[in-house]
Amino acid sequence: MSGKVCSSNSVVQAQRVVDQLRVEAGMERIKISLTAAELVQYCQEHRRSDPLLTGIAASSNPFKDKKTCVLL
Repeated sequence: MSGKVCSSNSVVQAQRVVDQLRVEAGMERIKISLTAAELVQYCQEHRRSDPLLTGIAASSNPFKDKKTCVLL
């Protein structure tokens, strides 16, 4: 009885793998050279509004401490 349950589980697992592979095979693929060029262009176009590059103004930074901490 246990052998049938294990066999059934492995069949279900194999079917899931096959289904996933079919989904992946159906995806549109884009060459990395095109994708990389688009990514570089996007980064260059949006670099002025990127807070990692320009920083966040202290007045609009929600994470900035409101009070300073002083240890006695």
